[in-house]
Amino acid sequence: MDIRTVRTTVDHLWRKEILPSLSGLVAIPALSPAFDPDWTHSGHLDAAVHHLKAWIEERALTGVTTEVVRVGEASPLLLVDLPATPGAEDQGTVLCYGHLDKQPPLEGWSPGLGPWLPVIRDGRLFGRGSADDGYAGYAAVTAVQAARAAGGRHARVVLLLETGEESGSPDLATYLDHLERQLGSVTLVLCLDSGARDHDSLWLTTSLRGLANLRVTVRVLDGPLHSGVAGGVVPCSFRILRELLGRIENAATGEILLPELVATIPPHRRAEARAAVAALGSPQLPQVAGMRLMAEDQLELVLNNSWRPALSVTGAAGLPDTANAGNVHRPSTTLALSLRLPPTVDSTTAVAALTQALRTDVPYGATVEIEPGDHASGWAAPPHAAWLTTALDSVAREVFSAPCQGIGAGGTIPFMAMLAQRFPEAEFVVTGAMDPHSRAHAPDESLHLGLAQRLTEAIAVLLNAHAARTGPGGGGGTAPGDVRSGLI
Repeated sequence: MDIRTVRTTVDHLWRKEILPSLSGLVAIPALSPAFDPDWTHSGHLDAAVHHLKAWIEERALTGVTTEVVRVGEASPLLLVDLPATPGAEDQGTVLCYGHLDKQPPLEGWSPGLGPWLPVIRDGRLFGRGSADDGYAGYAAVTAVQAARAAGGRHARVVLLLETGEESGSPDLATYLDHLERQLGSVTLVLCLDSGARDHDSLWLTTSLRGLANLRVTVRVLDGPLHSGVAGGVVPCSFRILRELLGRIENAATGEILLPELVATIPPHRRAEARAAVAALGSPQLPQVAGMRLMAEDQLELVLNNSWRPALSVTGAAGLPDTANAGNVHRPSTTLALSLRLPPTVDSTTAVAALTQALRTDVPYGATVEIEPGDHASGWAAPPHAAWLTTALDSVAREVFSAPCQGIGAGGTIPFMAMLAQRFPEAEFVVTGAMDPHSRAHAPDESLHLGLAQRLTEAIAVLLNAHAARTGPGGGGGTAPGDVRSGLI
């Protein structure tokens, strides 16, 4: 495959074909169902699906089929099927994932910018859904077109674009069940809904933390009392709750104390994190003046954010605003707890351990009420097959200016664990075009166009390498300790 032809094809299509259409997609207020309960009547999700469907059909790629799939009351899904090039028909299916739904617009966009106003400025396309994740379908189809134009090959590529990711992908399992026979044997999964830490390397997300949310209420009275009457007689519900949290977290260090919520960090992930720190340096966070982070060692911060559990108190009830706080002994305190879990910790086990810790031997016999919220297990990438490691070396050499990098993500993408369970024999490449300035979910969301183009070229290289692999899995796996180009 001629990489120069890949590059010129991608550059031409991004400038002349993709940008006008992607700008039109940005202008569609396609809120995810969780933020638009009336989505079936507003029609914005359908508009986004048909907008991209029309663009793909205009490409007139040989053999391509597009289908809007609907199951029951689930939000629509766009399925694009691109048949294999000659000689690659026996390499299984490449499943490429993205989504078309968006986060709410929010206030606070800079002058001249807006959530549904596509603006190109300083090499970036601004607007809601540009980076998260509207570009993904365009990049995948263009990578196929570029690979074909450059004499490359690819296996069958199925592009799956859902419209419920920002709502937690509630319908994805239903669609995967519905499409199981149609998808066939999936041997490579490309997820384009992640990000990059800089523009010099292809950044792969190698793990995702899980999540366990719950609300805990400690109740000590049936109603409020004057603090002069109850103070020193009835224990404060906040103090009891604070003591219960001490069973979960060391208040001085933030260390999580329940063994069920802790995982051993694999040595090769430590090495990977060390390489990422060398490439990135110190994190840039908006902490207040004089505020220290939880560790001085940058490696420990990366591991804290990717392979260690962490507790955040994200909300409270039963506490009046300070302006309205009187001398009242409150009957109860409620806290909303958010636990980030290591990639290999089962979220159901974590919720059970949390519940037991909070309800066992409660001080003073106070009542503890627990309302479980959303929970999802994390995901850890398996070792790469030899062909994929070699292909990533090619990407680093031919597309980017530095070795590929891997890093664990601190957040949760529930569907990744689902896909890994569904396709246990597949290779996984989780990446994306959200860079440190993309501001996904926030005002001034934007897509770095140069990074998006390079990522499109990288997909073409990976598709060509996947089509040329030999043997089961392309020649076997890479040992956990075998470092190639900074990526393990």
